Amino acid sequence: MRLFSTVVIFAIVIYLQGFHIEIPVKSNRFRGQRGLYPVKLFYTSNMPVILQSALSSNDFIVSQMLATHFPSNLFPLEDSTQLCATSGIMYYMSPPHTIKEAVLDPIHTAVYITFILSAGALFSKTWIEVSGSGPRDVAQRSTDGSVYKELKHIIPTAAAFGGAILGLLSGAVNLSGAIGSGTGILMAVSIIYSYWEIGMRESGGPEMAAFGDLL
Repeated sequence: MRLFSTVVIFAIVIYLQGFHIEIPVKSNRFRGQRGLYPVKLFYTSNMPVILQSALSSNDFIVSQMLATHFPSNLFPLEDSTQLCATSGIMYYMSPPHTIKEAVLDPIHTAVYITFILSAGALFSKTWIEVSGSGPRDVAQRSTDGSVYKELKHIIPTAAAFGGAILGLLSGAVNLSGAIGSGTGILMAVSIIYSYWEIGMRESGGPEMAAFGDLL
């Protein structure tokens, strides 16, 4: 069952990796040449999931320290070989361990899904601004000034929606009991798919390489 869940998640992520919109732009590096700038559904790759995982991990570390010195705090933990939240803020930020738990505690499930969707979308939109991949940054690399009007609507939407989908997939991995964590599986698929794209582009010869360098 765990292996089957892992294969299904791999297939879904690979399928969604191919979703993109191609916007025609003029190159700022090669005058007179035009190319297509692909805006993928997963525009920010796995960065939203990585940041969300880091946020949850840091919160869990804080909850461990508080549980040691102040047992009756907002982050209570269950005493066991592997600590887990039993109530409070961390309980709702952590995924249900099984589908049965998700069904028996629908409030926990609903709050967790809302958290991963919101965090994924927020981190994704923030990342495009700080990483230089926002619509204004992309438009500056093109001689076609009118492309900014189209990019400012498409890129933030793709980033937010893609980040939310990634967060949902990560939560689905944790809930389904697949092999590994949601973040680990999504990163593995992304790396494999990126190398496959590089291989396909390089196998296309100098024409495909020039096309990849157009922007």
